[in-house]
Amino acid sequence: MVNVAVLVISSKIVSGLEPDRGRESIEKMIVDLPGTVVAYDVVPDDRKMICDRLVELCASQNADVILTLGGTGVRPTDWAPEATRDVIEKEVPGIGEAMRQESLKKVRTAMLSRGTAGIRGKTLIVNLPGSPKGARENLAVIQPVLDHTVGKISGHKAG
Repeated sequence: MVNVAVLVISSKIVSGLEPDRGRESIEKMIVDLPGTVVAYDVVPDDRKMICDRLVELCASQNADVILTLGGTGVRPTDWAPEATRDVIEKEVPGIGEAMRQESLKKVRTAMLSRGTAGIRGKTLIVNLPGSPKGARENLAVIQPVLDHTVGKISGHKAG
């Protein structure tokens, strides 16, 4: 069982201009991993606020994995990859590469996704797209290696 924190990055959702349409589907997918949602937060498209919340989640929530949703594109307000790199100790670029590779089979604009992944302490941080469909599809790509990765990071699996 993987403990997962979710960090949605959206000024529109924070301000109430847009509903959080992806919560139910991402929580269901986490349960299907199998996993447990240990935190679910929404922050605005602000690099410092994203960094601060990632650090807090790593320190206080017993999360094996933090999934960020949104902020991975090329808009001026998209800061998830930069904020992730600001707080991680090790980057795991293959996760972002695998998600883009699989997504490109479905949609050409996947090449614009800049999502990455990395490790802070014993927590894996993974950037997913903001659309519920894109988040589900990208999480499905990494799901087969997630338990193994968490085990390696935590030091509980030698193989």
